[in-house]
Amino acid sequence: MLRKILIANRGEIAVRIIRACAEMGIRSVAIYSDADRFGLHVKKADESYCIGNEPVASYLNIHALVDLAAATGCDGIHPGYGFLSENAQFARVCSERGITFIGPEADVIHRMGDKTEARKAMIAAGIPVTPGSDGNLDSVEHALSVAEKIGYPIMLKATSGGGGRGIRRCDNADELQNNFKRVISEATKAFGSADVFLEKCVVNPKHIEVQVLADHHGNTIHLYERDCSIQRRNQKLIEIAPSPQLDEAQRQYIGGLAVLAAKAVGYTNAGTVEFLLDDKDRFYFMEMNTRVQVEHTITETVTGVDIVEEQIRVAAGLTLRFKQHEIVRRGYAMQFRINAEDPKNSFLPSFGRISRYYAPGGPGVRTDTAIYTGYEIPPFYDSMLAKVIVSALTWEDVIKRGERALKDMGLFGIKTTIPYYLEILKHPDFRAASFNTGFVEKYPELVNYSNKPRPEVLASVIAAVMAAHTGL
Repeated sequence: MLRKILIANRGEIAVRIIRACAEMGIRSVAIYSDADRFGLHVKKADESYCIGNEPVASYLNIHALVDLAAATGCDGIHPGYGFLSENAQFARVCSERGITFIGPEADVIHRMGDKTEARKAMIAAGIPVTPGSDGNLDSVEHALSVAEKIGYPIMLKATSGGGGRGIRRCDNADELQNNFKRVISEATKAFGSADVFLEKCVVNPKHIEVQVLADHHGNTIHLYERDCSIQRRNQKLIEIAPSPQLDEAQRQYIGGLAVLAAKAVGYTNAGTVEFLLDDKDRFYFMEMNTRVQVEHTITETVTGVDIVEEQIRVAAGLTLRFKQHEIVRRGYAMQFRINAEDPKNSFLPSFGRISRYYAPGGPGVRTDTAIYTGYEIPPFYDSMLAKVIVSALTWEDVIKRGERALKDMGLFGIKTTIPYYLEILKHPDFRAASFNTGFVEKYPELVNYSNKPRPEVLASVIAAVMAAHTGL
């Protein structure tokens, strides 16, 4: 087993990994940029070290991170998600320095990170993919030719893309010509690669992903699926496990496809295979994420499997503790990404000081976060502040619990997406489990909620003011 792990990340995922290390008796080492010196992960780790003044670049300095891990006696590095989590060079440098990278092998990361290579691997394994270009596009003329053959609309995508970036929908030849250089520019700036490809656009599909685990001893299992269809501009907002929109036959089918995909590329550790489900109930492979997902929490909730702990165990060379038949789902879980954004103002980021914070609680509620009262949200990173996870035995009850938990949460001083999520939960289509990736776009009126404070919120504010003046 690993003895000491450096966590090459920040915020809530760093806190999540620190907690897993604590339960496993492993020492944790946190890193932070100058902008994160008051971060919660810095306080919770066994050791913490500043890695630079640059807010973002500090977390992307591969050699500085590996040097620090070696200097502090770490035998493992956990990349979390984002930053260097899907960087094959990072995994390779760790291996060269004799430090265990807690994730898949470097060549697998590279292969799955290249969307055209991933498509080829899936086609070879017999997994359905959407029609598209055979490889990268070498010119706009090439793109126009392929689009003409498969038909519009098409999706123009960065080959090394991820996280919803470097993607443009094109409904006709004019839009394709206009977007071609834009996507290349976005891809170059975001991923350091100008390679792009295109594929047929599946209009308003359901976005279904499957969590897989695989060890170095030939064991590969899935932990069932998550429904990530509630999203805005390819960014997930609410995730659900399992999908309330699949029947049992579809569930078993897509789980089998995910295991087949992982085995086809020799995958190890935790990963996610993402699919699109069209209106004719056809599944298409979209991509494979070679890291722990933001939404791993809901899979943990319905299966009882600690995914981060399994990641660490697999990286240490141990076998999976579970066989496929031992993975049992229980009820539903739903995760809300609480973002520092103002839905009423085109979801403009709302960074600043959190004047007061109360975490939701009670039965079936989990909160993963790194914020606290008085925390100053730095403007350099993703706007997600917290993840509120609720669970219940039925679909109807998990919606009710979600409403209660979001109303229970107190987060003052900034704008958040909480009131917007409450509107989504009230919508009849959502309550009937009938939605797809076009839900947010289809119902723009959901941002027209009232800004009037709820009675319970107003009461808490009054009580806080009175306590401050009376010294109670």
